[in-house]
Amino acid sequence: MRKEDLADADCGIAQSLGVIGDWQSLLIVREAAAGVSRFDALAHELGFSRRALTERLGRLVDDGVLERVPYSAHPPRFDYRLTRRGEGLVPVLVALQEWGTRHVMGDGTVSGAVGDAEARRVHALVGTRVPDVTLRAHDGTAVGLVDPDRWTVLFLFPGAYAPDTDGYPAGWGDIPGTRGCTLECVTYAGRAAALADAGARVLGVSTQRPDQLAAFATHAGLPYALASDQDGLAASALRLPVFRAAGTDRLKRTTLLIAPDGVVRRVQAPVTDPAGSVDDMLDAVRSEAVRTETVRTEAGRAETGRPARG
Repeated sequence: MRKEDLADADCGIAQSLGVIGDWQSLLIVREAAAGVSRFDALAHELGFSRRALTERLGRLVDDGVLERVPYSAHPPRFDYRLTRRGEGLVPVLVALQEWGTRHVMGDGTVSGAVGDAEARRVHALVGTRVPDVTLRAHDGTAVGLVDPDRWTVLFLFPGAYAPDTDGYPAGWGDIPGTRGCTLECVTYAGRAAALADAGARVLGVSTQRPDQLAAFATHAGLPYALASDQDGLAASALRLPVFRAAGTDRLKRTTLLIAPDGVVRRVQAPVTDPAGSVDDMLDAVRSEAVRTETVRTEAGRAETGRPARG
């Protein structure tokens, strides 16, 4: 069905469905949000026939959801990337993720704790490359999820608010998994110097607004950046566990260790001890630094023909 065929011309839901068409097209948008952009890669991830994929990609391009960016002239090959209009569908993907986890895979109750299926999905990120996502930090600057010069400890949390601000919704403390955000943020502040010495930066991300994060960062004296994923770009790209509270999608507590090349090396999920997880991540950074140096040394010896010491 095309949007021009719909009788309900004044209904945004009907018109949106006229553009998306079916669940297969929405899954294509999901993959594009995760950085999968080439035809063969999309076909591999989705398992669609080439004919079905070609048809749906063409429709999404025609409707301005995707754009075709050439990367080869002979033969002609294209990347399929979300347009700004297509990025407007990202909150829909996040909402569907939350609804499916809560009402289809779960019993309908609200929980900020990472479940078994969510943990498996997040741990499957190990060895994959983080999509190119840029968020707005609490100081107004743009910050990427990957730093090409350092390791990144990316910790995702439900929300932390400065005192006397319009923050925590009613009943927040009764939702499983929400307690411990302030403790986690402050503990990372106390370990930030040690993490920097080990070659890592700290980046905290929640779905709070940048001004809310700025107020909390000032209150807590944080020496690292907090970034806002209020538009769901990171949540959608990485398919992160989320829950909905007070009309807002929130990130469940998860931590990723990302190498300078953008590959996820370690995952913490679920995080049941917010303070203890920080020390565990510091140990992980130091371990990865030693492993990387060992690999570099062995490679250097191999190039010069000198045998490694046993």
